[in-house]
Amino acid sequence: MSYVFEVPKEYGYVLAVAASTVFINTTHKNLTSIMRRASGVPYPQSYATKEEIERNPKALRFNLAQRSHANFTENYTSFVTALLIAGLRYPNQATWAGSAWVAGRFAYALGYTYFGPPGRTAGYTVSLIGKAALTIMAVLTCWNFA
Repeated sequence: MSYVFEVPKEYGYVLAVAASTVFINTTHKNLTSIMRRASGVPYPQSYATKEEIERNPKALRFNLAQRSHANFTENYTSFVTALLIAGLRYPNQATWAGSAWVAGRFAYALGYTYFGPPGRTAGYTVSLIGKAALTIMAVLTCWNFA
């Protein structure tokens, strides 16, 4: 059996959400670079040591920015996969859920970098809701292909 693969007209919005994630990654890169420069943690060192943090509180902020970026990359692949699959059947809903994830990730990056672990909660919650919705829609899309 074969299928004719037709992409919904609204799928362009889904692609726009996917493309917008370039700006999140750039935000992470900029935050990490700014905090690295301020902390004096040299390349290629990925994180400041406990001793460096005790001597220089800005080193902790560098670690927070670095960890926030790592968390983004840990979640990005599953997000974009769910977004692109869900958008095939639910383009409008996927656009909104994906936009929530994007907004939540910006809030997460800024909140975690500047306010530490408690600062990430609001952004995490918003992004989690968006990603959960996308995951459900992606599963339903796959189910309907079977």
